[in-house]
Amino acid sequence: MWTEYAAAAILASAVIIVLGFLLWLRPAKRRADDRHAEALGLKEQYEKEIQTKRKEILLEAKDEAYKIRAEVERENREKRAEIQRLERRLTQKEEVLDRRLENLEKKESTLSAKEQEADKVREELNDLAAKHRDELQRISGLSAEDAKALLLQMIEEETRHDAARLIRDIEAQAREEADKRARDVIALAVQRCAVDQTSETTVSVVPLPNDEMKGRIIGREGRNIRAFETLTGVDLIIDDTPEAVVLSAFDPVRREIARIALSNLISDGRIHPGRIEEMVNKSSAEVATKIREAGEHAIFETGVTALDPEIVKLLGKLKFRTSFGQNVLAHSIEVAHLAGAMAAELSANVALARRAGLLHDLGKAVDFEVEGPHAEISADLCRKYSEHPEVVHAVAAHHNDVDPETLEAVLVSVADAVSASRPGARRETLETYVKRLQRLETIADSFSGVDKTYAVQAGREIRMMVKPSEIDDVAAVKLAHDTAKKIEEEMDYPGQIKVTVIRETRAVDYAK
Repeated sequence: MWTEYAAAAILASAVIIVLGFLLWLRPAKRRADDRHAEALGLKEQYEKEIQTKRKEILLEAKDEAYKIRAEVERENREKRAEIQRLERRLTQKEEVLDRRLENLEKKESTLSAKEQEADKVREELNDLAAKHRDELQRISGLSAEDAKALLLQMIEEETRHDAARLIRDIEAQAREEADKRARDVIALAVQRCAVDQTSETTVSVVPLPNDEMKGRIIGREGRNIRAFETLTGVDLIIDDTPEAVVLSAFDPVRREIARIALSNLISDGRIHPGRIEEMVNKSSAEVATKIREAGEHAIFETGVTALDPEIVKLLGKLKFRTSFGQNVLAHSIEVAHLAGAMAAELSANVALARRAGLLHDLGKAVDFEVEGPHAEISADLCRKYSEHPEVVHAVAAHHNDVDPETLEAVLVSVADAVSASRPGARRETLETYVKRLQRLETIADSFSGVDKTYAVQAGREIRMMVKPSEIDDVAAVKLAHDTAKKIEEEMDYPGQIKVTVIRETRAVDYAK
């Protein structure tokens, strides 16, 4: 009985368990179905978005492909047009070449015919010349070589004599017409300025109390010398020269500023970058004052008035500029006085000549900054500061870069030549001076018939003693002309050199 109850209880428990599991299983299945449906919905949404993106990408790709194809078609059209233009040009060139080729062929055929005719004529002329030569040799009794030598000798003698006589006649005519030809002669008197003076005009030497000062000038790791060169724009050369240093620069004003600053630093004894800058500034102010005073002194001494202040400053800078050892400001003042004096003698415009003479070398104050001949630079500066056109012309023409058109321009050129070429005006080293004299004598001795040669007047005159048996009076004139011409071709010198040929014949006898 209890067994039946137990079995019934167990069966009831199993049924309850199965029913409970079935009840639990139904919500879980429902949830799984919901999730599955949700997943299917997301999948459809994603597929729709993918389709939309795909369509957009396809549309963009089609647009881009259309643009690319349009660009390619445009480029192809342009290339086809260019190719067509080239083809047309090539066709035209081919036609031109064909025509030229036809013309050349015609000319070649014509030239061939003419060459054949010329060959025939040449042969006939050669035959006639040979017959005439044989006939002449038979009549004269001379061979062709003998006749040629005799003819050349006669022509040479006649030509030499005619040339010497022509030179003498031309010089006599030139002396007679000196007033008419003065301007042409002066235009040919261009001064030569080719002597190398670099080492003498671009350096300044500053003495030192002792060689220990060189180390202080250099400074620790070279800071003092670097600061000095940077502030002044001048190269400071410290070498083995005892108790001296060298300042090197093409700008004379900068070099003067550097010289004064370095001298003051050496006297003061305190040398460092700050002190160097202070001394350079003071030296610049001092040199500027000197420049102004020098310019004012120049215009006061020459009596030139109403000059632009910038021109006065440029004139002052010429005080520190040299040319062949000659101070350019002193040279300009001298030229102004000479030009004014000559203008007064010739009843020309004295004020204009003096003004142009003072300003003629103004460009040398800036010729290390501006390219070109100093006469052209000077004229440009005068024009810039509103000088009179005749003054500008006289300045531009003082070295005959421009043909002189006024009497004052000629006078300035002459005054410049006189000031530069007078004895002592220009400094030359002894070695250069001796070499020039030796070169003059060597050139003169190279001519046949010269016995002895002497260079006199500091090389401004050369006297040639000739053998009277070999050189006659007419040949002496030609010898002087040839010697002067050779000196002009082979030498550079300031001013002019006079060539004198001396021919002397002596007859000596004694009364017993």
